[in-house]
Amino acid sequence: MDRTKFVYVTYIAAKQEQVWKALLDGEFTRKYWEHDNVSDWKPGSTWEHRRSDETQRVDILGEVIESTPPNRLVITWARPNDASNKSKVTLELEPIDTMVRLTVTHEDLEPGSDMLRGISEGWPRVCSSLKSLLETGHALPTWAKAKGA
Repeated sequence: MDRTKFVYVTYIAAKQEQVWKALLDGEFTRKYWEHDNVSDWKPGSTWEHRRSDETQRVDILGEVIESTPPNRLVITWARPNDASNKSKVTLELEPIDTMVRLTVTHEDLEPGSDMLRGISEGWPRVCSSLKSLLETGHALPTWAKAKGA
C-alpha cells in the first residue's frame, strides 16, 4: 500500500539552540506538549513520549535514527501497542536572521489512518504551543477541544 507524509513549517523568534533544547528536554516539553520526551538522543537509542501526569504512560515510542544538534533529528514513531507500524519524523531547524524555521516532516504514514488524522491536528497544535512558549513565555492549551467538538 502507498504511504503518505505530512509536513508542517513554522517560524519561531528564538535561537536555534533554544528551539533544539525545547524539542528534546522533557522538563521543557511538558510545558507545551504535556509529555516528556525521554532519551539520550544518540543514534540507535530508544526514545519515549511519556505523559507528564502521574500515570507516566508512554503514548509514542521509537528509535533515534539521526541526531545532528542543533540542526536535525530523525526518529521513528509508533504506538506501543503497534510498534511494528512505524512512521518516521524528521525535525529540521534552520536559522534565518533572528528566527528559526522549524520543519516537521512525518512520513511513511498509512493514508486515512488514525495516526495520520491525529498527527495532522497534533503537530500544528504542538508547534504553535512551542512557538508561543518560546516567544511569550506562555504555552497554548494544546489539547483544548475545538469549538463544536
